[in-house]
Amino acid sequence: MRKSYILILLLLVVAIATGLYIHENKTLDIIIETDGTSVTVKSSTLFFNPTPPGMEEEIADYIQTVIDDPESTVDSIKADVKNIASKYGYNNVNVQLKSQFGVDQLPMPAIVKGNSMYPTLKDGQRLIVLKTKNFKVGDIVVAKHPEYGLIVKRVGKIEGDKVYLISDNKNVEKVYTGTTMVIRVPLNTWVHRSDIIGVVKEVM
Repeated sequence: MRKSYILILLLLVVAIATGLYIHENKTLDIIIETDGTSVTVKSSTLFFNPTPPGMEEEIADYIQTVIDDPESTVDSIKADVKNIASKYGYNNVNVQLKSQFGVDQLPMPAIVKGNSMYPTLKDGQRLIVLKTKNFKVGDIVVAKHPEYGLIVKRVGKIEGDKVYLISDNKNVEKVYTGTTMVIRVPLNTWVHRSDIIGVVKEVM
């Protein structure tokens, strides 16, 4: 009988020690799946312990708010997701992002404004852009412009860190203002390589 008590006591000590170890060394794996419009978050822990209620929803809400932010990156998203998980007691967090373009390839939604890329792209069309600095002449890209904000253009030239963006629409528009004739041509412009957000991959 005494041996049984000792055995039970030892098992209890081991269980408590294991529980403390798991608590202090919580490991969390988070997989974020997105196609640029919808977001799914899946998480798993050591020994398949359930994750805290609301954590996956909070992460999904966060991803939904930054998915169309031109400044967000895979690294910034991973860092922010780890910060969210830390609020729930997880300090050892592995984050993986999956999209239709592969692992840690971040898509971004965009909408065409104007007719400068007509007939290739039409005003109001929805796009999915793969955020990347890997592009070539002929690619259609979304870029930041100091005057016009986000623009969608075709890469015409690449010279060092400078990229020349051109419009597919070559039509010249003449507008009479009542006093003068204004000639409007689609924007062709130089930007810095760092201003390129990504390459257009899907047109809807």
